[in-house]
Amino acid sequence: MISFEDAELQRLAVHFVGSRIQEEPLAISDGELKLDPDVNQILKKYFTRPFRETPFHCFQHESDLALNECYTFAKEIFQSPESLYINSVKLAKHLYAVSDHPNIKSGEFYVAWFDQVYVGDEICQAVGLFKSENKETFLKVFPENKNYRVEHEQGVNINKLDKGCIIFDIEPENGYRLAAIDNTNKNGEARYWIDKFLKAKPRQDNYYHTHNYLTMCRDFAMEVFPEASMADRLALANDSADYFRKTEVFDKNDFYAKTLQTPEIIEAFEDYKVRYQQEKDLNLADEFEVAPSAVKRLKQVFKSVIKLDKNFHIYVHGNRDLIRRGYDEESKMHFYQLFFREES
Repeated sequence: MISFEDAELQRLAVHFVGSRIQEEPLAISDGELKLDPDVNQILKKYFTRPFRETPFHCFQHESDLALNECYTFAKEIFQSPESLYINSVKLAKHLYAVSDHPNIKSGEFYVAWFDQVYVGDEICQAVGLFKSENKETFLKVFPENKNYRVEHEQGVNINKLDKGCIIFDIEPENGYRLAAIDNTNKNGEARYWIDKFLKAKPRQDNYYHTHNYLTMCRDFAMEVFPEASMADRLALANDSADYFRKTEVFDKNDFYAKTLQTPEIIEAFEDYKVRYQQEKDLNLADEFEVAPSAVKRLKQVFKSVIKLDKNFHIYVHGNRDLIRRGYDEESKMHFYQLFFREES
């Protein structure tokens, strides 16, 4: 989906943004950072590695898109890359202004300019916004006379980007196409990065519909039929995933006929879908092109394991008819029967 293999990190500005609620300062640097080639490549990897299969967002504003600060400053950088430093200062001040939650940590704020970025088959330029909040301890071991000395330093782990956003110069009239991550607030305790700083929302593209429809199918299977065995619920969830894996264009009626099948399950799914979209603020289409990257990413979190007390795990990979559930009156315990031809 996104490729940075040929991308060049051409400009970079760094500032320090403290937590305003903790009365920490905003420290603005004097100008753009000059990078030697080795550091350039390290930073390029640090900035871009998490974004190769990230769903797209776009900037939004309730009244006028031009009033979205990040959208406006990014647009100025796209129009004139030489303005990166000036607009990085504006962005840093905006980030500092919204850093008003007790969970927000201080850290370095980077504004970067990339050239030669591929989004699908389209080549474009991009603006990157990144923040490093968490520091780790690193050991330095080096020879001294005929012995060794060990020292420690605090630094940034280049394999763990805390917060980031890459804005691609595509569809500016629709709020640009952008990828955003927040690895320090996954539970939503302080979603200021995406909600308050970027003011971004998911793009309703094929990835959006595929990801959310599959997630809804999984949740439906696990939540709506608590009386059913875990094997039956897993089968329904994984049948849904298999449908998406084998289908290029999703069609609601075809999905119902091939996966849900029975009128009772279809009716329950329709009711669940209405509630689910309202609760999640989603707008899912009845027909769309399936995004293989979304299927691949989400298939990894679909359960295929039945956990029985603390004694057994049953891995269900195939034919649901080869596993049966029952209840033993004598022991007052449930049991599964497994049918197979060979063991290894």
